Amino acid sequence: KIEQVVKYVKNNFAKNRTFDNLVDWQDSCIRWLKRTGNYKVHHNTKKRPIDVYALEKQHLQKVSGTYIFEKIFASSITRNIHKDNVIRVDGNRYSVPLGTYRKDSSNIAYVEKDAEHLYIRLQQNGQVLAKHKMAEGKGLVISDPSHRKRSQTKRELFIQQIENVLEDKEAVKWLIDRLTEQYPRHLIDQLKVVQSVILKYPLFVEEAIHEMRRLRLRSANDLRDIAHSIDIQSQKNTKGIGSVNEKYKDLIAPERKKDIYFSILQGGENQ
Repeated sequence: KIEQVVKYVKNNFAKNRTFDNLVDWQDSCIRWLKRTGNYKVHHNTKKRPIDVYALEKQHLQKVSGTYIFEKIFASSITRNIHKDNVIRVDGNRYSVPLGTYRKDSSNIAYVEKDAEHLYIRLQQNGQVLAKHKMAEGKGLVISDPSHRKRSQTKRELFIQQIENVLEDKEAVKWLIDRLTEQYPRHLIDQLKVVQSVILKYPLFVEEAIHEMRRLRLRSANDLRDIAHSIDIQSQKNTKGIGSVNEKYKDLIAPERKKDIYFSILQGGENQ
């Protein structure tokens, strides 16, 4: 058995030989195998390949020519998924959805062709990942516009959730713009703080944004502190209205005439 058959023939038989046609090449190669390749003693085994084959031949069993392909699609092939999210088939490049190529994956695609279309799957029997019409030329790039659309990022998802909850869209836009400008690399952390403020102080968050804008502040932490302050002030105002100490609720203040107070203020005797 020879591991690199092509190199074996290329470097041992074809080197320094010239041929006019393929038939001559094949005939000469067969004669060379009988004369040299299979006849000479092998350096490692110390045996002639032709003698070893004669002994092993009687133990070999015939295998159906289609056996190896019984569980594989007749027209199914595998292709590598490249970094630019394309695969190469018959000299052309076909797109797959953005993000299909991953560094931590095998990046192998299963390709099946029919008369007009090409189907791309990540699993041999899996769902079709991409479908393209077969190209009629060579060197072409066949791309599906939808494959270039990026899925919604985590940042975009946070922004959308905040916009959906708050009613004052202009104030929300101002807040997002300021946070994006001030914290471009840590925007997601800032948006998480904004979301926590919305959950904890839903009644005061928009008022806090306006106050934050008035004070020209640009941090989600400032928004949180302002909303907290407004909440505390609101609780104080609520408690101050009509609140009665339970200890004195049964006491009734005596009523006195106004003359008594006038007498006290004018320096009269105590009544």
